[in-house]
Amino acid sequence: MYNTDNIVEIKNLTKRYGNKSALNGLNLSIQKGQIVGILGPNGSGKTTLIKILAGILRKTSGEVIIDSHNPGIDTKAIVSYLPDRNFLYEWMKIQDALDMFKDFYDDFDEGKADELLKFMKLEKDMRIDGLSKGMKEKLNLTLVLSRKAKLYILDEPIAGVDPVARDQILDAIINNYEENSSMLITTHLVRDMEKMFDEVAFISEGQIILEGNAEGLREEKSMQIDDLYKEIFG
Repeated sequence: MYNTDNIVEIKNLTKRYGNKSALNGLNLSIQKGQIVGILGPNGSGKTTLIKILAGILRKTSGEVIIDSHNPGIDTKAIVSYLPDRNFLYEWMKIQDALDMFKDFYDDFDEGKADELLKFMKLEKDMRIDGLSKGMKEKLNLTLVLSRKAKLYILDEPIAGVDPVARDQILDAIINNYEENSSMLITTHLVRDMEKMFDEVAFISEGQIILEGNAEGLREEKSMQIDDLYKEIFG
């Protein structure tokens, strides 16, 4: 039975590529209004999991419910997804990227985008091919956070950016996601991000091996989430 308090419910989710399993009977529930960290090293299944939630990959078996829908057209309208690499055309100016999102998504908020661009020190007439990696990350995040989505999914949002851009990106995430929405963030840079998480789930070999309330786990294990990550995967 689907629990209406949850934005996401995943049961026995499996994804195979030939005879290799990327996800292996994974179970996970995400409550509405929570920021959840999916933590694990590269190759643990993080990106496969969120690509299924974003409607980009199809599952092999199991059940995935997002706000009472199976992944598809209905869920793409309520899920705002930040992939782990730049998704904009190099010939575009920032204004072109804004126009594209406005055309694609009914929930795109231009006023919010303008505020975020100002915060990120980005100008609408800048060309994508002239932006640094950090600036592209900030632009991609601006577009994703400017939607009034029910679920935001961010794949490694601070990987490969300098510390200044990293702090700006973290501030933007904390201050700009819709209050009653939920957010799922994958990362292996746990120390920088752990203060954001309400809940964390550790993923290894396509399965959730430990999950819980972030504060509760700190108390129970008498260590920070970053240290717990190192203990599990070190």
